[in-house]
Amino acid sequence: MRSIALIDVNNFYVSCERVFNPKLINIPVVVLSNNDGCAVARSNEVKALGVGMGAPWFKFKELADKHGIKALSSNYALYADMSNRVMSILREFSPDQEVYSIDESFLDLTEFKSINLIQYGQQMRLRILKWTGLPVCVGIASTKTLSKLANHCAKKRATFNGVCNFNAMSVAELDDLLSQIEVGEIWGVGRKLAPKLQALGYNTVLDLKRADAEALRQQFSVVMQKTIHELNGIVCIEMEEVAPPKKQIVSSRSFGHAVYDFNSLAESITLYMSRAAEKLRKQQYYAGSVYVFIRTSEFKPEHPYYSNGMTISMPSPTDDTRQLVNVVLWGLKQIYRQNFKYAKAGVMLSELVPSEGVQTDLFSQMQVSSKSKALMAAMDKINRKMGKESVKLASEGFTRPWKMKQENKSPCYTTKWEDIPIVS
Repeated sequence: MRSIALIDVNNFYVSCERVFNPKLINIPVVVLSNNDGCAVARSNEVKALGVGMGAPWFKFKELADKHGIKALSSNYALYADMSNRVMSILREFSPDQEVYSIDESFLDLTEFKSINLIQYGQQMRLRILKWTGLPVCVGIASTKTLSKLANHCAKKRATFNGVCNFNAMSVAELDDLLSQIEVGEIWGVGRKLAPKLQALGYNTVLDLKRADAEALRQQFSVVMQKTIHELNGIVCIEMEEVAPPKKQIVSSRSFGHAVYDFNSLAESITLYMSRAAEKLRKQQYYAGSVYVFIRTSEFKPEHPYYSNGMTISMPSPTDDTRQLVNVVLWGLKQIYRQNFKYAKAGVMLSELVPSEGVQTDLFSQMQVSSKSKALMAAMDKINRKMGKESVKLASEGFTRPWKMKQENKSPCYTTKWEDIPIVS
C-alpha cells in the first residue's frame, strides 16, 4: 500500500506573524490582501467573531475596533522565506517531495515500511516547530485525496495530536470516520460542487466513496470519477516532484493610489514586466507574445469606467527584460487614454517555449545574443545575492507613489539585514 503524507502549516500567514511577534498569540489577527483590501488569513479568534474569508476590511473595521482585531498587511517576502525553510526541512524526511503550495507539501513515504509513520509524522512536526516556530499537521493515506482528508482530521480532531494515518486504520474504522466528514471537505469538491452532490444524496465523504464513479462522471466530469477512485484507494493523481512549467506568467497589482498620468503607468508596467521576465528566466523559457492591460475601478460608479488590453507578438521569442519592456510600453501607448482614474495595470507573457528550442528569425532585430544572456544572468545573480531590485531598469521608477498600500506591514525579519530581530 502506498503511503502519501500531506504536511500543512496551520494558518500559515498568521503563524508566520506570530513567530516573530509573540504578542499576537491568543489575540485576534487578520492578514489583509493587496492594498489592505480583504481578509486573506484569519486567526481562530477572528473566525469566532464571524469574519469570513475575503471579507473587505472596511466592512469589519468597526468590529475590529470593538474586539481589538489586529490587522496586518501581507508580508510576501517573509511568507515565501518561511515556506522555503519548511520545505527544505521536509526534504530531509523523504527524497520524493511535491511542494503543492506555499503552506502544503506531499511526501511519498511508501518505502519507509519499517518505520512507525505516526511517530515519523510527530518527528516532522517537532523539528519544524523547533527550527521555524511554525505548527504543522500531518495526514497520511494511500492517495493524495485521502491524505488531504487525513490532514483535515489531524487539524480538526485533538485525539490525533496533529498526525492522522488512515493506513493504520481498519476499513470499518476509516469508513466510520469518513461518515462524519461533510462531502464539501473533499479536495476538488469544495463549496461549488457540495450543494449539487448533497441534492443527489451524497452528504458525507463515505457517501461519495460508495457512489457509482461512472454514473457521476456522466453528471459531472472525469475529475469526479478520479476523486471517487482516490477515495477508494485507487491512485489517479500522481506525485509531481518537479512542478510543470507555467504556460503563462502574469504580473499585476492594484495601485495604492489612483493613477492618472502615463509616466506612472509606464513605471508600474516596467516593474511588473521586470518581475515576470525574471520568473521566465528562472523557468528557462522564452516568451513569444506579451499582453498589457490597464483599467479603472469598477466599484466606483461616480468615475467613468475604462478597461483595455493589447496582445503583441514578438518577432522572435526572448527572455531579455529590456526587449520585453520596450514592447509592452509600446502597447501601453496604444491603449492609454487621458483623464481616467486608473486602479490596476498588469502584463502577461504567453507562447512560452523552452530556451533550448527557440526558433530564431534570420531577419529579426531581436535576436538572442551572448551579451544579452550574460547581462540578464548577471542581473539575476546580483538580485538573488544582494536583494530584490538591487539592479533594475531606471524606467521602473524610484519613489513609486502608486505602489500598493501596506500600512500595517510587519518587518521582513528573515530577508532584510535591517529587519533582523535584535534580542536585548
